[in-house]
Amino acid sequence: MKSYNEALKILKKSQIKISHEIVKSVDSLNRICSSNIYSKNNYPAENNTSLDGFAINFNNTKGISSKKIKKFKVVGSISAGSKPYRKKLKKNEAIEIMTGSAMPNGSNSIIPIEECDVKKDGNKRFILIKKTYKKFENVRFKGSDYKIKDLVIRENTLINPSHIKALKALGIKNIKVKKKINVVFFASGNEISEKNLVSSWKIRNSNHHYLKSLNYNFLFNLKNLGILRDKDEDKFYKKILKILKSRTNIIITSGAVSTGKFDFIPKIINKLKLSYSFKNILIRPGKPILFAKFKGKSKVIFGLPGNPISTAACFRFFVFPYIQNVLGLKPERSIKAKLKNNFIKKEEFTRFVKSKLSTTKDGKLEAEILRGQESFRIKPFIKSNIWVLLPAGKSKFKRGDIVDCFFSNHSNQTLI
Repeated sequence: MKSYNEALKILKKSQIKISHEIVKSVDSLNRICSSNIYSKNNYPAENNTSLDGFAINFNNTKGISSKKIKKFKVVGSISAGSKPYRKKLKKNEAIEIMTGSAMPNGSNSIIPIEECDVKKDGNKRFILIKKTYKKFENVRFKGSDYKIKDLVIRENTLINPSHIKALKALGIKNIKVKKKINVVFFASGNEISEKNLVSSWKIRNSNHHYLKSLNYNFLFNLKNLGILRDKDEDKFYKKILKILKSRTNIIITSGAVSTGKFDFIPKIINKLKLSYSFKNILIRPGKPILFAKFKGKSKVIFGLPGNPISTAACFRFFVFPYIQNVLGLKPERSIKAKLKNNFIKKEEFTRFVKSKLSTTKDGKLEAEILRGQESFRIKPFIKSNIWVLLPAGKSKFKRGDIVDCFFSNHSNQTLI
């Protein structure tokens, strides 16, 4: 059997081509940008004020002190979003101005409203200034955040909500992204049912719905192609041939990949021409996992074990790394945490263990490996919030060891 790292190397060699499309920037969440994105505008677009106050020329405040107060005439008022005040300020004039408003012509400093003593003389208003101000106090400069042609998002970046805020603020309406990968899914086994009320010898198709719930976080479209029964070998073979002519990129099955009497999926796949493949990996859970790339086709298949936690682990540590590699994403970085409890495994196996990540009182990350690591147990998976990856080559892991952690239901890419 191959090791987990050897399997990852095969996945890396088994590239498929993913094309591009143009989408609205506001609809680009969790997509991969296909090229560098540059700003087409300055941001801010004009010099503007960072707070509410009065715009003045700082030169007119020279020599002012609490003992030598000067009076400035208020000649107008500017609210955010209104047209800029284009008249040039004269000596000892001020403009009332709200946060974000463009600086009036002839002004170069903003006096905060709380530092102003406002007086009225009939219909006229004045402010009394009791100190000297510096040039450009409380002024935000044109292009100080983004200048035209500044890089906003680098190629092969996963778009997150912060990116969408920047794209919208800069007036970038459309962007080029990688198309979502098209995935089809089969569950297999006479025991699998889509019904809610089932006999005690039946199993609800939780794997389908689990993977479907992940499709938004993990960059793919999922289509369910139903349940393969134990005698559906010919049916499955015909469906595979049809899929090979479709726009599907990845086929995922759950169950029927081990060595049981009705585990027919490896037999069917081996009838086809393959360029890369593996079957059975030194991992737990999920040892009987199958992978193959169809020769001459930009399509692959993952045969995942049927037990619910085996399916979840194999998707997270095989299918998703393959998807991120195909889309040009950088490999995920693990979260490093101290192990909270001891754990023993077989030395030659890589283990994916359901765990709980938390912080200590002094702010350090700590991972507790939960009880109930069997692949049928869902309860500890619900209690967990992280996978701990324990590599091959070591059997005993002790409290205090540093371990690698990966989010269960979304990518670590946000940490890069």
